[in-house]
Amino acid sequence: MPARVMAKLVLASASPRRLDLLRQIGIEPDAVDPAEIDETPLPRELPAVHVMRLARAKAEAVRPRHPGAFILAADTAVACGRRILGKPEDEAAARRFLQLLSGRRHRIYGGIVAIAPDGRTAVRRVLSQVAVKRLAETELDAYLAAGEWRGKAGGYAIQGLAAALVPWMQGSYSNVVGLPLYETAQLLQGLGYRWPNC
Repeated sequence: MPARVMAKLVLASASPRRLDLLRQIGIEPDAVDPAEIDETPLPRELPAVHVMRLARAKAEAVRPRHPGAFILAADTAVACGRRILGKPEDEAAARRFLQLLSGRRHRIYGGIVAIAPDGRTAVRRVLSQVAVKRLAETELDAYLAAGEWRGKAGGYAIQGLAAALVPWMQGSYSNVVGLPLYETAQLLQGLGYRWPNC
């Protein structure tokens, strides 16, 4: 009797970090298809609501293009209080973000949506907390000069040079990087998706 062929997995994200994180646990998507949606927060939208809305919108935008496939979408928001810190447009914006985060704790919200070929949907929201040390101007200048802030929510990457600026964190580290791996694996398994080391 022939082996059952597993349906394809499509990652609805342009983030190279999410792809790298999936590969870390042995998951290689069959396709990467960014959703290309408007990610602007709605007026007074809370960060926890924002990430789930966007993750769901990404999954639903990509699904019609890949009938019969598993769809995985995610979103990450760096939040200081109720304020969502997106990807800084320039170095001046990155400086403002890092000055705001300096010497205090902030939250990282991760939203995940997975859709099975039969339409069953699983969702999860994950919360991590991160503390950034009080940054001296020389430290801030050096970090900004390195350019690591580009394309990073909140203006920093914990998996890079910013690791030396973070004395404490609580929750999922991979969520801070861009995709909570344990929760993602659980969602996919629960929908019936299998990979070699699953």
